[in-house]
Amino acid sequence: MSSNALVQLALTATGYSQKELSLKLGVSPTQVSKWKKGDYISFEMEGRLRELAQIGDLDPDVVVSAGSLEAAKKWQRLIAFLANFALEGAETGYTTVPLQDELDLLIGATVSILKEIGAPIPPAYPRDIDLNFDDAWEDEATDCALLDAIEANPYSRTILAIFRALNDVYGFYAAYLCELFDREELGLMETPAENIEPGLIELAATKVDVDKDFAPHFGRFRAKIRADYEKWICLVKDKAFQAGVPLRAELLNLVYDSSDALSHKAEAESLGFNAGRIHPDIYMNELLVGMRVIHQVLPAILKKLGIDEEFKLDPSELSLGDFPRPEDD
Repeated sequence: MSSNALVQLALTATGYSQKELSLKLGVSPTQVSKWKKGDYISFEMEGRLRELAQIGDLDPDVVVSAGSLEAAKKWQRLIAFLANFALEGAETGYTTVPLQDELDLLIGATVSILKEIGAPIPPAYPRDIDLNFDDAWEDEATDCALLDAIEANPYSRTILAIFRALNDVYGFYAAYLCELFDREELGLMETPAENIEPGLIELAATKVDVDKDFAPHFGRFRAKIRADYEKWICLVKDKAFQAGVPLRAELLNLVYDSSDALSHKAEAESLGFNAGRIHPDIYMNELLVGMRVIHQVLPAILKKLGIDEEFKLDPSELSLGDFPRPEDD
């Protein structure tokens, strides 16, 4: 939340000057100036400013971006409808918690993504998606008209595509990553890897096909998000390797696989189809453990046999020699 946006909305709604606002709140004008520069604002003061601004629980940045409180409420209704619609269509076998939006974070995250890809929401709410969602699912003709309108508008179409991709991204996360954060031996908490879950909606946005004319900064956004996630996931893999915790999938698939591929992997996991499969990382871990055992045991055996000083390894004996090669088949 931007303290600057909240202060501006409170000033606009009340008509106060900055000095009058400070007197109303019982703080110094300097403190109000600090808030306008983005300084931390206490929970109590945030509540009082929200009351003065009359925005309820809405994200003040969204209200400022939307141009008015009424427009922000329309965006909120649209995003809530699209989130529920996408959630009902999830096929991964896992519940997409971010789309349930119990903390009212979805609208702020969505508007922020649109801004980052170069498609900030317009100052006036689009008329073509000023729809009555209360009548949804009443009859087939109304539903078709509503969904056609959503698909025709670039904002609602893109938001719905992001939410659908979030189903798949979150499903893979729930299947293969979530439990790793509960493993104390990995020590993932309070590391940059903590950013993985809260940023999943941004990663989902990178999976969407977006018109470059509509979102000119999309390529730059995708490169940044992918680079961040690659670092975070490599950190998880390193921690897992060091702790000897096997992974059940290639975690970097989360970054580079398509939404459909992630959905199939998550669904297979939720249905138990992968129960008998072992990820190559497990084999590699077993090989390394075996090599370490040999490295410790073999010298002791050679010494016990009294041949430790005379034994010389002949590298030529390690080649394929007369054994059949693949190309000989």
